Amino acid sequence: MRYTLRQLEVFLTIARCGNLTQAANQLAMSQSAASSALKDLETQFDLQLFDRIGRRLQLNEQGKALQPKAQSLLEQAEEIERMLLSHDDAGHLAVGATLSIGNYLAVGLVAQYKSRYPKADVRLEVNNTHHIVEQIRRFELDVGLIEGEINDSELDIQPWRSDELVVFCSPEHPLVDQAPLTDEQLADANWILRESGSGTRQAFDRAMHGLLPDLSIAMELQHTEAIKRAVEAGLGIGCLSRITLEDAFRRGRLIPLSVPQRDFRRSLYCVLHKQKYRSTGLEAWLALCEELTD
Repeated sequence: MRYTLRQLEVFLTIARCGNLTQAANQLAMSQSAASSALKDLETQFDLQLFDRIGRRLQLNEQGKALQPKAQSLLEQAEEIERMLLSHDDAGHLAVGATLSIGNYLAVGLVAQYKSRYPKADVRLEVNNTHHIVEQIRRFELDVGLIEGEINDSELDIQPWRSDELVVFCSPEHPLVDQAPLTDEQLADANWILRESGSGTRQAFDRAMHGLLPDLSIAMELQHTEAIKRAVEAGLGIGCLSRITLEDAFRRGRLIPLSVPQRDFRRSLYCVLHKQKYRSTGLEAWLALCEELTD
C-alpha cells in the first residue's frame, strides 16, 4: 500500500483546519513533519490536494473527492482499534442537535444510548440548523437531529418525528382572553422570536406566509429559555416548539394561544452525510432514534 493512515489523518486535519500549523498542533506533530506527510502523499500519486492561498490551504476538486473516502477509511480503522483494545462494539459518537431538540430530547437519547453502551464516548453539539448541517457536511459530526428543512444532495435527510409550534404569551397579556386570534391581532402584537437560520424560525416564517411583512418583531434571540423569559416578563408574544413549552404551560407561567388559521405543524429530521461510514455505534444510535419516533 502506497499510503499510510497517518498521511490520511494529516490530510483530513489540514482539510478541517485550513492551516498547516493548526493541523500540526492538533495532531501533536511538528509543522515540518505534517508538511512532509502531506507532500509525500501528493508526490506518491502525482497530484495536488489543496490550493495554496497565502498561508491557507483550501481543498481543490481532487481533495474534495478524496475527503469522504479518507474519512470513512480512517473511521473504520479507528473502530477496529477500539474493538481490539476494549472489546466494545460502540465507540466514539459525535451527535449534533438543534437547540429545541438538544435541550429537550437529545439529552434523554444520549442517556438511553449510554445505558446500553456504558463504554461509549458520546459528544453532543447543540447549535442551530445551519451550523449543525455545516458540521455534518465537513464530517465534524457523525449525525444530526435538526428542526429546519434543508435540501442538500450530499446529505441523507430522513423525517424523524412530528412536532408543532405554539404561539404563547404571559398570563397577564391582553391576548389571553382574545383567542382564537385573528391575523389582525397577530400583526398588532410584539413578537419575541428565534433568529434567522434556526429551524424554529424557518417553520414560523412558513406558517406566517403572507403576514410576515406586517409583523412587529421586537426581539430575536438565539436561546429558547431567553425567549420564554422575555415573554413571561410581558415583552411580547412568542412562538416555539411545543416540546419546549409543556412544563411552562403545566405550571401556568405561560399560556398557549389559539391560531387555527395558521399551520404550525412540522417534522424533525435525522441527517447524516451520504458517504459517512456507518459504524456500529452510529447504527445503534439510528436504531434508537427509530424506536423513539412517534
